[in-house]
Amino acid sequence: NVTSVLEFRLLGFSRNPCCQILLFTVFLIIYTFTILGNIMIISVVTLEPQLHSPMYRFLKNLSFLDICYTTTVVPKMLANLLAKRKIISFSGCMAQLYYFVSLGATECYLLAAMAYDRFLAVCEPLHYAVAMTPETYSRLAVGSWVTGVLTGFLPCQMVSRLNLCSYNLIDHFFCDISPLLKLSCSDTTITEAVIFILSLLVLSSCFLFTLLSYIFLILSILKIPSASGKRRTFSTCSSHLMVVTMYYGTMISMYVRPVHNLSSQLNKAVSVLYTVVTPLLNPVIYSMRNKAFKKALEKILLRH
Repeated sequence: NVTSVLEFRLLGFSRNPCCQILLFTVFLIIYTFTILGNIMIISVVTLEPQLHSPMYRFLKNLSFLDICYTTTVVPKMLANLLAKRKIISFSGCMAQLYYFVSLGATECYLLAAMAYDRFLAVCEPLHYAVAMTPETYSRLAVGSWVTGVLTGFLPCQMVSRLNLCSYNLIDHFFCDISPLLKLSCSDTTITEAVIFILSLLVLSSCFLFTLLSYIFLILSILKIPSASGKRRTFSTCSSHLMVVTMYYGTMISMYVRPVHNLSSQLNKAVSVLYTVVTPLLNPVIYSMRNKAFKKALEKILLRH
């Protein structure tokens, strides 16, 4: 029953045409606002010299990453919602899987680097300029991208070498690891174990590092005598904390657990959160809750 699969059929969300049109409209609106919002952040940080600090340069990296991350999944999903044959080629599926894993890992590393930057700014303000130099920022940013790109190779290579049955239906809206493993006719124990360990190492290490940074950060905030000082300092980090909580919460619930325990409907619902919703919330949270960013946006609008 083993065959060389040339294409996959993505089952997506629903077979009801009216439901598919509704989902297409909703996801198209979300995707459009996601792209426009993240482009706005990149443009404002680039044009406003006062936002050329490491914090906002990390934010610009995160916005560019979110554009790439959501574009890996959403355009194909939108096309399949309107198409009669909801297919993706084998090579296209493996490419989508690689970029999804690589960019997801890059976001973990980048969020950890941003937590380290906020830790230095709040806990070591006198040494911040010395510790977070342009060279340090560049190493952290480039290191996040390079390590993320390398992280995606092993899972994609192991999944692409599985013996697949003639049954080529993927019960998902994109090529994720879990539904692809279910198509294999061969034993996937080693592949599942390697992917589980890799997910555990990447997600848990980045999450614990970020969590420790925020624990020390909160302890430092509590030592500030004035209530207004506490609110002002915590407001600079609360937006980052909101993004981190949502992203790591959904990713850990999906990948740091046995694959066979995941139901397809739960898989799809949670996947929508980190592939569609989170990239939209990033520009909303960072721009609407940040006074410096809003002032910079007003200056640019008045200037032009």
